[in-house]
Amino acid sequence: MMASNGFIRSFKPLEFLTQDKMEQIHAGTLEVLEETGVTFVSEKALKLFESNDCMVDFENQRVRFPSWIVEDCIRKCPSSFHCKARIPEHDVRVGGNFVQFSTFAGMQSVDIDTWEPKAPTKKDFYDYMRVLDALENLHWLWAYPYYGFEGLPPVMCIPESVAGKIRKSTKFQLAANAQESDIFAIQMAQAVGIDIMGLLAVSPPLTYYEDQIESTFRAAEAGFPILIASGCIYGGTAPATIAGSTVTTNAELMAGIVLIQLIKPGSKILVQDFTFPQNMRTGAPAFGAIECSIHHIVYNQIWRSYGLPINNAIIGSSKQSDFQNGYEESMSCLLDAISGVNVTLLHGGISQELTAHPVQAILDDDIAGMIGRVMEGAEVNEETLAIDLIKEIGPIPGFYLNSEHTRKWWKKEQFIPKVADRSTYPEWLKSGKKSCLDNAKDKMQEILKSHEPAPLSARQDEDIEKILDEARKYYKKKGLM
Repeated sequence: MMASNGFIRSFKPLEFLTQDKMEQIHAGTLEVLEETGVTFVSEKALKLFESNDCMVDFENQRVRFPSWIVEDCIRKCPSSFHCKARIPEHDVRVGGNFVQFSTFAGMQSVDIDTWEPKAPTKKDFYDYMRVLDALENLHWLWAYPYYGFEGLPPVMCIPESVAGKIRKSTKFQLAANAQESDIFAIQMAQAVGIDIMGLLAVSPPLTYYEDQIESTFRAAEAGFPILIASGCIYGGTAPATIAGSTVTTNAELMAGIVLIQLIKPGSKILVQDFTFPQNMRTGAPAFGAIECSIHHIVYNQIWRSYGLPINNAIIGSSKQSDFQNGYEESMSCLLDAISGVNVTLLHGGISQELTAHPVQAILDDDIAGMIGRVMEGAEVNEETLAIDLIKEIGPIPGFYLNSEHTRKWWKKEQFIPKVADRSTYPEWLKSGKKSCLDNAKDKMQEILKSHEPAPLSARQDEDIEKILDEARKYYKKKGLM
């Protein structure tokens, strides 16, 4: 069913693995953690691990984990948690049977007539946030709808992006952490009284670098939830098999869980599978590959057994909002949802994390709504069975169109898309033969004319600007601007 902060899965998730296969992957993961270990390029982290009974090789910066520590830290993670947005209606509860949709990244915008990438302006960025704020089936804002906008020094892209999302959307967001930008993201969240999700990014295979570790200390100490993101390429930075790459992905995530729970026991954690097979013809990740979805189904089954909230991410390889884009997105997100994901990235991304556009996000909101309807399943009770009504109507010439039961139930049972064209063929011809892309363009203009998110107070907006100014001064002092 639809909840204020997402959809609720009403059925047992899809599973591929027997219990025996689950135990094989779990045992193999623990073996890798104990015998191979994980590199942590951080003296601070190494000392923390050593003081908590891990085996630490300071010279090689390698940590090996006893199984009992790993399993104990997994047990300390909440199975679900609440995140505060700018307005209560957009708060999210992550985990359990909730299914939520978030934005996908695009380094640049794109001209949706020529499909040439282009740098977004500040207006483009802020308009994008307003569109996202209005979409019914979008529950989160991810770190990058765009990687900043024109005129920004690179080090200010993330702080300005976080500020723009706070100013022009009331939805919960995750913040990235390049060049210590999370320092200012945390300050902005605290200034307006919201939660923000931190990020601990793995560098496959089996490595964490100091910038990610320091950011994690800051997020955990601030009491914010943290996403641990593993993004291997199987055949490149992980074994070529789905089973083997699942082992390395899980080992990376578990090592991050141990770090976070040692910093602050009980910290809220979301674990991400953002993996791809390597395209052996080109050397690039195989964006849009069905094997990503198979990996997610296996991964989701395992992490549901651990009781942690789960995130999946996949992006297609089409360069346009076309048929290929639609089937790659919808198939992968549907498989994610029915196999137990809690948060999946969808809205706005077009090609390979390189391009994104609000028109695509509007199209994607229909996909999210359709998948959400699947999550609701089929309600079976005395009223929906409608036995008495069937007896009353009987065979032809009976019909159901004018019954009270139909008036009550048709909108509950049917998902109504916002931009997909469901007119008859003659109606479509008479109305100008508009495509769903045309309808989404029109919908974007309608949103920009009519929708304004709840504004910050004058004091809050001043505080955000002060923090941005502090960031500029900080980066100038470091010689980065």
